Amino acid sequence: MSADKRKPVLVVGLGRFGGAVARTLTNMGSEVLGIDSDPHFVQEYAADLTKVVEADCTDGDMLRQLGVADFEAAVVAIGTDIEASVLTVLALADLGLTNIWAKASNAKHARILERIGATHVVFPEQRMGERVAHLLNERLLDFIAFGDEFAIARLCAPDPIVGLPLVTSACRKKYHVTVVGVKRVGEDFIHAVPDTIIFPDDELVVSGRIKDIERFSAI
Repeated sequence: MSADKRKPVLVVGLGRFGGAVARTLTNMGSEVLGIDSDPHFVQEYAADLTKVVEADCTDGDMLRQLGVADFEAAVVAIGTDIEASVLTVLALADLGLTNIWAKASNAKHARILERIGATHVVFPEQRMGERVAHLLNERLLDFIAFGDEFAIARLCAPDPIVGLPLVTSACRKKYHVTVVGVKRVGEDFIHAVPDTIIFPDDELVVSGRIKDIERFSAI
């Protein structure tokens, strides 16, 4: 679906996480309805989003009046008030929304959200904490984990493979990682092939098990 035909997205809770989601969606071309019970946040985001409303989103009748049943998706970014988070997700599910993203503060909260209708549950603080921990070794430039074991990472080319084509360095056989692509200063990203030669200062995008990626970055 093209950006100009996307249905609007509802974001409930305009704190740090919800506000960032709402602004990013707006920058991507989506219409965003932001709702918060705090007039401070309503005022802060009034000029940035398509529409901002001060309301109690645990009230299903209020949500119905706002027309949220016609929305493409909803993000419930309420983290600290678990009761409000649960009641909001429940109200949205009762209105028929089938794409509900919800922020959870702990595992028990997440299980409740999933059982009452949340289709995606996220732990933004936990995810960011894990990401920062992996980046602290200063060898990894960026890091995205998939589950508990696998990841895609961006890192500086380790010295032992510089000057060699990938077929010779045999990263997959020796280090159990796959070099997906290469980015050089002043050049476009290129997809890696067996005869791609790695130059000094190249940045690599690699995939594999987290422990293997970290071991590879340190060789």
